[in-house]
Amino acid sequence: MTDEPVLDFLVPGDPQTLTGGYIYDRRITEGLFALGWRVSVHSLDASFPFPTPLALTKARTLLESIPTGRIVVIDGLALGSMPEPLADHANRLRLMALIHHPLACETGLSSVERKKLKDSEQRSLSVVRGVFVNSHWTKQQVAGYGVDLERIHVVPPGTDPAPLAGGSGSASLQLLCVATLTPRKGHAILFDALAQLRDRSWYLRCVGSLTRNVDTVRALRKQITRLDLTERVALLGEVTAEGLAHCYETADLFVLASYLEGYGMVHSEALSRGLPLVCTSAGAVPETVEANAALLVPEGNVAGFVYALAKVMDDRSVLTELASGARIARDNLPSWDQASAQFAAGLRALL
Repeated sequence: MTDEPVLDFLVPGDPQTLTGGYIYDRRITEGLFALGWRVSVHSLDASFPFPTPLALTKARTLLESIPTGRIVVIDGLALGSMPEPLADHANRLRLMALIHHPLACETGLSSVERKKLKDSEQRSLSVVRGVFVNSHWTKQQVAGYGVDLERIHVVPPGTDPAPLAGGSGSASLQLLCVATLTPRKGHAILFDALAQLRDRSWYLRCVGSLTRNVDTVRALRKQITRLDLTERVALLGEVTAEGLAHCYETADLFVLASYLEGYGMVHSEALSRGLPLVCTSAGAVPETVEANAALLVPEGNVAGFVYALAKVMDDRSVLTELASGARIARDNLPSWDQASAQFAAGLRALL
């Protein structure tokens, strides 16, 4: 390694995309730059993880253009779908994977798509020198693909310092969900549960892209209408940083019914503001969210969500206790500086 280590980082689509995985990539690369690394971020085609032939050709060309011996980190959204190009350069480049969660775990895949992704990702992982993951849960999933545990480095996401949420100050419980509207995030489960609690006083704001999965958004809008929740559920789409801060500031409870989380960055963002949570126990969530700050429900369980939400709505002392737990957890959250330093140390250890 030189005094000024050099890194090429490959990301599919727009690196500025406002989802957890892209935010993680962006903050880690910014942190490495601040630590003295010379980082070049390369944008691959947005068709990954189901790349077009042209997308794979461009990925090959990009890999060929990277000088021999260079460290190359590839986001898992692309890595799992390009085993042949990676194998061609495995002896020439120092290839690393960054896995947020295995591609085959995504909600809504057909059995054929799931098998294709699992086989492809396993072949891709077999040729890299090391793998970075965001949680111990993800580490175990990657190990299940035949990757030696010593080649897997856990670097949890960081959080930014944030003021404590002030709450709505209203008798009506203000709920906040921050997640792109995709099948994996389980909005339909949440809406079904809330429909059974119409007799309670609540209002839900959903922040997250309405364009990344238009079929899901269309189905959710129809569901909201069918359940007669149009006056009580707002789909805000993506909002500005100031708008998101306002949503957190005026929320009483964070809710998310996701089917899978490789870590749960929005969960830690809610905790950074001292917000209590009602969410699923899917994937790494129990690792991310301390039990005294949340009511955890099995994924896909409408009845469980009804019970947990009713418990908070009917007894505000439960909400107060969970908020106290969230404020304690807030003090133990890692920073992005710590995450970047861990990532840098992991790179050096894996080389």
